[in-house]
Order: sequence, then structure tokens, then C-alpha cells
Amino acid sequence: MKTVVPARAAWSAVVRTGQTLTVTDLHGNQAVDFLLYDAHDTSVRYSAPDTVHAQGNIFLTTGSVLLSNEHTLLMTVVSDDVGRHDTVGGACSKESNTLRYGHHTWAQHACVDNFLAEGARYGLGKRDLVSNINWYMNVPVEPDGTLGIVDGLSAPGLSLTLRAERDVLVLVSNCPQINNPCNGFEPTAVQMTIEDPEPTAPGTAGATTAAPTTTEGGAA
Repeated sequence: MKTVVPARAAWSAVVRTGQTLTVTDLHGNQAVDFLLYDAHDTSVRYSAPDTVHAQGNIFLTTGSVLLSNEHTLLMTVVSDDVGRHDTVGGACSKESNTLRYGHHTWAQHACVDNFLAEGARYGLGKRDLVSNINWYMNVPVEPDGTLGIVDGLSAPGLSLTLRAERDVLVLVSNCPQINNPCNGFEPTAVQMTIEDPEPTAPGTAGATTAAPTTTEGGAA
């Protein structure tokens, strides 16, 4: 199943155990804000602290595992064309836009608006929003702890693929931010592709679940 998510729009889906979700940056330099929940119990959800602590790394790439607040596996990054994705930059909101860029930005649509609207379809509210992943967003961290949002590392057609380790609910905000370089100041469409796992040949051992790994990049 392939779905093109327009610029600034929200998207959601349940990805079943063993299925893969591929996020394709169609035009390049587009941040994709991402939240993740157990599809059967949304009190179990993606935990940035657990994920970062388990891997000793604040950046995600191939081999990274996304852990829940119960320290259980939700999804694994099985391939990545870019090599580094953000876990600390958070989602833009009317409040943060106003603080960072001025009161004239209050009326601008933001990722928190997308998450709230899309999450409401599943009974989720503001209390259910947690620190999110920002696929393709480039947030370097200096030795003194200073961080910033700078030009992305992606390019048109690059993608990453995640495997569901249980049935998961995925919420996406195709970031509408126009006040910093995370979208090249011009948000664009992305593509979401859900695929079933390839059948295992008779007599072939099943695939094993990846364990938390340390990946290259800045350490927490």
C-alpha cells in the first residue's frame, strides 16, 4: 500500500507485526515527524529516553530499535539511505513558533495540530503526545550541548524502512514548518509504503529480532 502524504498534512496507519513501513522523501529536505503506539494498548508508546539510552546515541539509522515506555520493541530501522535522524528536536507547535519566530507565526499550521487531529481518530489527546522522532531532520549537537536545526541531509527519492516488531499505530505529521531550514523553507510531499513480509521458505529459520545497537553519530 502506497500513500502520498501532501505537504503539511497528517497521516496514520496500523502496521502489523512483520510488515515494513518505508518513508520516502520525494523531493528532498522534508522533515517527517513521527509518533508510535502499541496498536492494542496506546498507553504503551514510543519513548525517546528508552530508545536513546539503550543505544547510547541520540541519532537513528539502520539497526536502531524504537523502544516503548515499557522498554519493549516497537519497530526496527532495517534500511536507511540518509544515515542520521533526529530524536531531540521535537514537534513544532503554535507556542514554540511564537517563542522562536514571533507572534506573527501564531496562525501557522504546526505538527502538534496534525498530531492532535490525526490522533483524535484513535481516541488520543494532548496528554498522549510524547517526544517524537523527526525523520530526515538535521539537528547537530555541539560538544557544549548547543543544538540547532540546519539544512537536511536528505535528497529527492531517499528513503528509510522500518519493520514492525508488534502491531503498531503510526502517526505522522509531514512537517509544515516554514521558519527554519528543516523543510528547506518549502514543505513538500512524502510517500508512505506498507508492505507485507516476504514468505519464509520451508525449512528456513525465521528472522530474528534485532537487538539495540550503537550507531555512528553524536552520543547522548
